[in-house]
Amino acid sequence: MGAITTLTRMWLTRGVRPFTFTDENDGRLPYADCERLGLYIHIPFCRSICNFCPYCKTIYRKDACDRYIDALKREIRLVGAQRGGKTRATSLYFGGGTPALAADRIGEILGVVGEYFTVTEGVGVELHPDDVTPDVLRTLKAAGVTKLSIGVQSFQPKYQKVLGRKPVDAKALAAALAAVPFETVSMDFIFALPGQTFEDLRADADAALACGANHVAIYPFIDFSFTPSGVRPMEKREKRALLDAITRYLTEEKGCARGSIWTFASDAEAKYSSMTRENFLGFGCSATTLLRDQFKVNTFSVDEYCKRVDAGRLPTALTTRFSRRQRMVYYLFWTAYSTRVDAAEFEEFFGVPLKKMYGAELAIAKLLGLVTESGGVYEMTLKGAFYYHYYENFYTLAYIDKMWNVLRNDPFPKRLTL
Repeated sequence: MGAITTLTRMWLTRGVRPFTFTDENDGRLPYADCERLGLYIHIPFCRSICNFCPYCKTIYRKDACDRYIDALKREIRLVGAQRGGKTRATSLYFGGGTPALAADRIGEILGVVGEYFTVTEGVGVELHPDDVTPDVLRTLKAAGVTKLSIGVQSFQPKYQKVLGRKPVDAKALAAALAAVPFETVSMDFIFALPGQTFEDLRADADAALACGANHVAIYPFIDFSFTPSGVRPMEKREKRALLDAITRYLTEEKGCARGSIWTFASDAEAKYSSMTRENFLGFGCSATTLLRDQFKVNTFSVDEYCKRVDAGRLPTALTTRFSRRQRMVYYLFWTAYSTRVDAAEFEEFFGVPLKKMYGAELAIAKLLGLVTESGGVYEMTLKGAFYYHYYENFYTLAYIDKMWNVLRNDPFPKRLTL
């Protein structure tokens, strides 16, 4: 895996320089020149820890959560006060963990965000199915939340058991969502589980739409080195057949629009993705920040996060400074997650034509049937989408797995080379 990602990085960046992260933390986040800025807030608390989940999380305690929320508000103020006036942000997403455990304080957090940022495309919150109740939904809606992402993972008992989850009450889910409607209701599912078939995935997607979801996300199972799930990944050929089949079913038979590699919307206005942003600011432990020439990640330790912010310092653990080519590769990788890359948008961002920088690669991709082109917009084919997914698995295990594993054990490492 490391060899594949290293060779790809060297080829696309035209150099041997790795991604090097250091403990640089000058207390500044120069986001003033970042257009189409996204915001992300991490709430790491969960009632219980799922064995497949790699994200930064800890068991919920009200006192710890309240202390954390207080620190989170201070971090937002530390960053927001760095420039005068309000900054326009396209979107804001709360992830976790289980942000709904702090539902009664989401409005308070959004109040602080509103002092420094104007969010134009809505606010999204991740939910555990247990938290999809009329009371919680009303609290979130009153706070200003417009989008929900519900981590169902599977409605089927056989896979709930594999994932260490308890059964989901689909009728209760549907009743709560009908009682308190939202602009976007997305439901997350995991595919490529042992023995999983197209019929299994189709049943989950149909159940989601029947419950009131207008957006379905079908993410691949990834076997992180530090998660104790014990689930064996599905073989490549089976995985491709499964992804192609569910994509055809949702787009051709159910009339859904494919918004990204793994997401499908029955309503053209329903969107939920915290990943496809040119620039974003991240708040909370483990949150990342992407600016024009740098990438930063906060400490994974809840306690150290609170200590740093309480001392008036940003909780940045690691920072990397991109070369121009490295930034282009990062931009293209995550923009391609949406299944399309617009050459005009690339040129607007970097000031140079896409074909001048990657004309040969694009020609090869077209020749191999991975993409099509129309009017300077490159669209992934089914084959291209699968191979993006296939490579993303290598990327995740070679880069994200290694970084997160280090940060799980050292709140402020001195250096990391990927």
